[in-house]
Amino acid sequence: MTLYYRPIPQTDPARPAGALTLAGGWCWFDRIEVLSRDAAPRIVSAEALPEDVVTALTAARPAVAGLAMDRPRIMGILNVTPDSFSDGGRFAAPEVALRQALAMQADGAEIIDIGGESTRPGAVTVADAEEVDRTAPVIAALRRQSDVAISIDTRKAGVARAALAAGATLVNDVSALRWDADMAQVVGESGQPVCLMHSGGDPATMQDDPRYDDVLLDVYDHLAARIAAARAAGIAADRIVVDPGIGFGKTMDHNLALLRRLSLFHALGCPVLLGASRKRFIGTLTGRPVAADRAAGSLSVTLAGVAQGVQIHRVHDTSETKAACAMMLALNGR
Repeated sequence: MTLYYRPIPQTDPARPAGALTLAGGWCWFDRIEVLSRDAAPRIVSAEALPEDVVTALTAARPAVAGLAMDRPRIMGILNVTPDSFSDGGRFAAPEVALRQALAMQADGAEIIDIGGESTRPGAVTVADAEEVDRTAPVIAALRRQSDVAISIDTRKAGVARAALAAGATLVNDVSALRWDADMAQVVGESGQPVCLMHSGGDPATMQDDPRYDDVLLDVYDHLAARIAAARAAGIAADRIVVDPGIGFGKTMDHNLALLRRLSLFHALGCPVLLGASRKRFIGTLTGRPVAADRAAGSLSVTLAGVAQGVQIHRVHDTSETKAACAMMLALNGR
């Protein structure tokens, strides 16, 4: 029977002796929820953990794109597409995209995530050359004016290669290296980090009745397998980030189940990225049908992630997220 170990994160200032630091960050834990597919969950003391699990849960995470993972980091979303769900078309012109990137950096974004192909539910695939034309010039222009970390949001090796040549410092692949057989080699040769995201199929069909045996454990197992595949392809463990893929082939109940137990993903031993900003389930729960009106709900999800030790937060509302994270950390003595 496979066991899964979820730390129960705390930020309370009354930290008991013997409590362990979660992932070298701002949370601590002294209890674990033990999960399996064959038995009811149970809570045990952290003292009962196997040594390898303690190491995976407590080791300080390596820097990502030059950013230490000892506090929450903000990744600003920049879609240079005509059809992204929240801001499609607003930043398609290169000069407008550059202004937005610099504005997000000024507002607190430490990584700018640039994408040239929408991966919203129902989106169609964009030709490689068109995606390069949308993204590489913006990356090059931003790199000339700023040393901010730049992420290329793509599942295509050719697009990633062009972006890295233009100055990108992170590859954010929603397919976790599955879409393009050459992507692992491109990432491996670049020496740059990669984010492996769980997605339940292709964007065109991923929301067509998604099903899981146990969404939390299924996503965990998938990411563990993708980490193993990346390492087998020559990508070092200290260059891997994981993302549970909120909204990608998941119902509202699936998303909520993942968010309630996000801390499980620390057991993979990698930095964790959370990308839930303005997504449909937030609009459904808060009565906000327009994506741009979902900032409050998005901030709530971000702070729930911070409370579970999540290191990277991919958001649209960078200024508000920076302020919310700063206040939360200050209230917890950080």
